[in-house]
Amino acid sequence: MPAPDATARLSSPESRASATPMMEQYIEIKANNPDYLLFYRMGDFYELFFDDAVEASRALGITLTKRGQHMGEDIAMCGVPIHASDDYLEKLIALGYRVAVCEQMEDPAEARKRGSKSVVQRGVVRLVTAGTLTEERLLSPSQSNYLMAMARIRGGAEPTIGLAWIDISTGVFRLAETNEQRLLADILRIEPRELILADTLFHDAELRPVFDVLGKVAVPQPAVLFDSATAENRIGRYYGVSTLDGFGSFSRAEIAAAAAAVSYVEKTQIAERPALGLPERESSASTVFIDPATRANLELVRTLSGDRNGSLLKALDRTVTGGGARLLGERLTSPLTDSSAINQRLDSVATLVAQPSFCSDLRDSLKMVPDMPRALSRLALGRGGPRDLGSILKGLEAAFQVNELLKAAELSPELHEALVDIQALPDTLGLQLSTMLAEELPLLKREGGFLREGAVAELDEVRALRDQSRRVIAGLQLQYCEETGIKSLKIKHNNMLGYFIEVTAGNAGPMTETDEARGRFIHRQTMANAMRFTTTELADLETKIANAAGRALTLELEAFDHLTSAVVSHAEAIKAAARALATVDVAASLATLAEEQGYCRPVVDDSRQFAIVGGRHPVVEQALRRQGANPFVANNCDLSPTNGAKDGAIWLLTGPNMGGKSTFLRQNALIALMAQMGAFVPATSAHIGIVDRLFSRVGASDDLARGRSTFMVEMVETAAILNQATERSLVILDEIGRGTATFDGLSIAWAAVEHLHEANRCRGLFATHFHELTVLSEKLGRLSNATMRVKEWDGDVIFLHEVGPGAADRSYGIQVARLAGLPASVVARARDVLAKLEDADRKNPASQLIDDLPLFQVAVRREERARETAPSKVEDALRQLNPDDMTPREAMDALYALKKQLS
Repeated sequence: MPAPDATARLSSPESRASATPMMEQYIEIKANNPDYLLFYRMGDFYELFFDDAVEASRALGITLTKRGQHMGEDIAMCGVPIHASDDYLEKLIALGYRVAVCEQMEDPAEARKRGSKSVVQRGVVRLVTAGTLTEERLLSPSQSNYLMAMARIRGGAEPTIGLAWIDISTGVFRLAETNEQRLLADILRIEPRELILADTLFHDAELRPVFDVLGKVAVPQPAVLFDSATAENRIGRYYGVSTLDGFGSFSRAEIAAAAAAVSYVEKTQIAERPALGLPERESSASTVFIDPATRANLELVRTLSGDRNGSLLKALDRTVTGGGARLLGERLTSPLTDSSAINQRLDSVATLVAQPSFCSDLRDSLKMVPDMPRALSRLALGRGGPRDLGSILKGLEAAFQVNELLKAAELSPELHEALVDIQALPDTLGLQLSTMLAEELPLLKREGGFLREGAVAELDEVRALRDQSRRVIAGLQLQYCEETGIKSLKIKHNNMLGYFIEVTAGNAGPMTETDEARGRFIHRQTMANAMRFTTTELADLETKIANAAGRALTLELEAFDHLTSAVVSHAEAIKAAARALATVDVAASLATLAEEQGYCRPVVDDSRQFAIVGGRHPVVEQALRRQGANPFVANNCDLSPTNGAKDGAIWLLTGPNMGGKSTFLRQNALIALMAQMGAFVPATSAHIGIVDRLFSRVGASDDLARGRSTFMVEMVETAAILNQATERSLVILDEIGRGTATFDGLSIAWAAVEHLHEANRCRGLFATHFHELTVLSEKLGRLSNATMRVKEWDGDVIFLHEVGPGAADRSYGIQVARLAGLPASVVARARDVLAKLEDADRKNPASQLIDDLPLFQVAVRREERARETAPSKVEDALRQLNPDDMTPREAMDALYALKKQLS
């Protein structure tokens, strides 16, 4: 982006004084849009000048030229053709640029009327940014394109942060409140393309790490845009209401963020107004909290390398509509915590699983549904074309087919609600569009030809004149021949007279002998052997033929505007029906997935249960099937409360590298997420008590840009888990403490396990190579040992990928190293060193720690409280003894009895 000082120099009085009229106009427009590359319309090109041209030529790889001079220096220039501008816009937006589109606001001929040096009037019609795209080619059909605004309000014990996000391509408008601790997690859950915030907030030291992670997505704006004092009035003006009470109850921070988002939309769209839905509030407690590290580690929507292939979303997606794909992604990234709402979604999937032929028919009809919300948005913004009207028509027709199928079937409550919204579509709109629109539609309305024959009577006439002028003239000539009786009469054309009637001089009598004939046939020219005439009818026809093409386009554009107005007037009904169709698509997609992959319906309730029988990893299992490899090995996982305990269990998982520990950890987390998004899960059976927060620390990577080693990243992520996990959370941890010295790592892992058990009291899976930790199961009541089973055969290790109770006694790291191809001498030496180390460990086993080291301060305090409040059996027996009444023999027997109770 051009530097601010460069723009300031360009707009200085000296610069303007030395500029040509056209350059002066450019400089003025550029000065009003200093943070944008200016696409300046000149004929069939968008031209860029000065520093903008240098930036754009480098970014787009196009030729940099020059156009005259300004203040003694060459004017850098480059340009892109208008017909290909979307391609260049796509590249610039992807690189983080923003573009101001400046169009010619009048015909150049009008400018010339004011004088030869007059400049065509131009003006910026739109500011193109990553969060305000509507063009079909610039948007991914399966991904939402959110603009997010962030506002912070101080005043209470802790500042509150409001978030508002808008997808102007679909009209979605949502609000939520968050805090500084979960801010990044909430932003990444929505995944906006552009985040606007006050410039003062952008430079806040406490929040700066969040914006560093977001990079170019975060865009500072003037603080006045986020003024909470005027926020409610700005929103009210946009929607044409005097109060927001009818919209719901919002916090001050949410209203400030919403007003900023609306104001930014108005700023970027200039005179146009997208058809935004009413703002809807989301509660942070209504969705599972997933921190950024967990979201990345579990590869929910993309892999760690940034590829969508290999992600959970890619493995689950069987949707057939763009709206359905976006809704599926939204549900996956924001699983619910309300068991009733979850079971409503599961009911819909179960309904369709039970009716496979109905589900198949439904999907066939859904395949015909175009992206109506995005077509509607383009039409509302004045950027739509005939194909957008065609999309609305096809969507209405497909919705009618879906409606007929749903009416005849047994439906869940969620699907029935969808049916009601689909039935609310106006019948007259579809009839109007089908009556007017042609079968084949051009991309641009200026191309014409999108109205069918018979739609507009006058249009049919001018089209006939335009396309069949010879036939029309021939018909008129025949009429005149019959009327005058002159068989040789001809209608001809030349550039000087235009159309005229020509007869030989000897045959001209019927056209000149009577006053009526002379009034009918107007003499124009006498030749040596012929006479030429015209008629009022022929003159009018000539004018119509000359103007037919222009008139035809004018009539079509008028009809286009009329149809667009009709569509936009039904915007809310169309958007509601589109959401309903997306809901049906997601349910049918998940039902198809369940049938195809053999998934089961999970039991989801408000308990602390977590019992999975025959669980599989959804992504790995599908990958194995595609490769034709051995089937995935299913495993059980039961973290449910036992022995009357209130809280769930923790499994300490040991086993060799490559044994499948990480896969086992991830699959259980993914099964929980799938269940709470309302999907069937890859298992024989599953009972999931609501998980409020999901934490995952799997894998290792460094963050050199922020000065963090792999171990530091591990510790930061672990700290976040231990500080935030609750009794309802699910925590999966893999190899905590491996990045430092052995005893340091063991100590950290030891303390972390105790903290999860005693302080967090969550359900969890803790995978480790520190086998010394397995002794903790003797003291921690909710901790159980589990291991990845292996077999050894002739010195080789065979990984069974099975999870069973117990603890591994070794890691088989040397066997894995041999499989990886380490030199035989290195492997042999490693075996010798290992034998000596193991022998030394046997002489001073770390397991003695369990007797010598108090486990955890919380546990110690709890045991002390228990001793204070609950006397032991020995104490009870002592209280019952009366030494004064006992013989020596009786005293000896009592002492032995007490000793026996202690043993």
